[in-house]
Amino acid sequence: MENASGRRPLSTSLLTSLTTLLTRPQAILLSRPTALVFALYAGTYLTANALDTLSSTVSNSPATSTTSGPAKFAASSATNVGLCVYKDQVFVRLFGPPGGGASTPPRPVSLPSYLLFTTRDCLTIFASFNLPPLLAPRIDARLSDALKRSVSGLTAAQFLAPASVQLLSTPIHLLGLDMYNRPEGTASWRQRWHVVRTNWLVSTAARVCRIVPAFGVGGVVNTKTRRHLMEQVAG
Repeated sequence: MENASGRRPLSTSLLTSLTTLLTRPQAILLSRPTALVFALYAGTYLTANALDTLSSTVSNSPATSTTSGPAKFAASSATNVGLCVYKDQVFVRLFGPPGGGASTPPRPVSLPSYLLFTTRDCLTIFASFNLPPLLAPRIDARLSDALKRSVSGLTAAQFLAPASVQLLSTPIHLLGLDMYNRPEGTASWRQRWHVVRTNWLVSTAARVCRIVPAFGVGGVVNTKTRRHLMEQVAG
């Protein structure tokens, strides 16, 4: 967000945050942005897990089973979008364009930015919770026996799907940020496209580095942890 708003280049922003994390970890770990990110992912996973448990109970399926249907997408998206849009409206104010000051009230996030952020989050949720169970059998069918002993199709899909969808969701993310940073009437669509195109690859790489731990590693750990706990409850 700092890079897209012109506040700081991505490399400077990353270096500053890393330096702060190493020298004053409490300044980041106990900060409001970290609390918002924690609430976002905790709420999203709790919703998805609760729906899987409810679905397995209603359908009398094994307690460890997971779903990939529209109900899971709708519930997970509603939670994720609600929390993420709130997070982003705080983030664009904290890390938006330089200028203003403590006495200057922050500009409200416009409806177009809200809609673009919502679309971005729905794509990520679909790729993180719905696509992996659908892709897993296809990947398993193409994996050699040797590879299957080290990685499953579901694990591979859990990493690949959320990361790959960032190629599509990042320009939507950048356009939403630009429409906040430069409200309607202050920039042409050609100028907005220039900003999106210029930041597309570097922002995609940054978002992949954030999404893979959150929904790649997090998704695999969540699935295995839930399966282990549900097997204990069922047993």
